[in-house]
Amino acid sequence: MKRSVVIFIGIAILILIMANTFGTGSRTKNGNGIAFHQGAWSEALASAKKENKLIFLDISASWCPPCRMLKARTFPNPEVGTFFNANFINVEVDGEKGEGIDLAHKYRIMGYPSLIFVNGNGDVVTQTSGYHNPKEFVELGKRVIQR
Repeated sequence: MKRSVVIFIGIAILILIMANTFGTGSRTKNGNGIAFHQGAWSEALASAKKENKLIFLDISASWCPPCRMLKARTFPNPEVGTFFNANFINVEVDGEKGEGIDLAHKYRIMGYPSLIFVNGNGDVVTQTSGYHNPKEFVELGKRVIQR
């Protein structure tokens, strides 16, 4: 009994540490990070065609630690925001909710976070996954627009 209480307390502390470390973050908390499109996927596609830009699509899940790290550390970064806001229509969806479910199926998502760059027709230009620090993420974006 005593051992199970100690294990339970240890797990609770680990969960609190992870929640504090990864946080949920906010891309626009300080106004410098990535500004994500507010609206339907069809509207994002139309904007991409109109502005002649690619779409950066982040498909994530609320329970995913690397997704939370992107949202807490990478997406709010001023350099990331400046580059991505200037060069892409940015969209984020939860792959397990709402329109995100359809997009996860359409793009055959196998894990989170999935970072997809598509054209205005919804065709994949490039796709990757996992956590990227701010520097790596800007470099990824630069490689995508040079294609």
